[in-house]
Amino acid sequence: MADDNLLASESALLVVLMAEAREVLNTELRDRYGLDVRKPTRDKLARLRYLSSRKSGRTFALQLEDQGWVRVQKDLEFHARGAAALGAALTALQTALRDRVMARSGCASLAELFARTDVRGTAAAPEDPDRELRDRLVSTYDALAAEPGAWVGLARLRPFLADLPRDTVDEALRRLSREPGVNIVPESNQKTLTDADARAALHIGGQDKHLLAIGV
Repeated sequence: MADDNLLASESALLVVLMAEAREVLNTELRDRYGLDVRKPTRDKLARLRYLSSRKSGRTFALQLEDQGWVRVQKDLEFHARGAAALGAALTALQTALRDRVMARSGCASLAELFARTDVRGTAAAPEDPDRELRDRLVSTYDALAAEPGAWVGLARLRPFLADLPRDTVDEALRRLSREPGVNIVPESNQKTLTDADARAALHIGGQDKHLLAIGV
């Protein structure tokens, strides 16, 4: 357990943002999950670098940062006083499993989905780590893209690879960019770039590039 003294509601918020895997407005979190993220919570989790927060109209947009994705892989505690927050987290996970994971896996039920995962077995070491990482990048893109060839920001993609060194991911992206049908380009409207976009940019050919498309 990390020594960050997270409240049950804060742990639940991280789980919800993990399940959503995108930037989510606070108004949507309140309407959909009953979570109203106030300034002290936003400031605390931003200070821990678990989430990014930016003003969006009259509300705030929240998204997991790399450290937040690392944190949700560790144990989170939910106490009795966090029962409502735990309910929100479980709702988010159930929705993500049903609407996204099952649809992409081709499974007809959660039972079938989990039956395909044998946690007792020992995975063989990959023969080609570069190929494995390339396939992981492509599958992550496929999960995030609305359709083949759609632009996906590197700021959205990188958190799913937060367990790997930055240099390793950068080199894999450079190799991928040389494949047919793959484009990695700068954001044309630089005024729309956020701090997260700037941090996630890939430097190629003297330029910072922010968007990935596969299947163009």
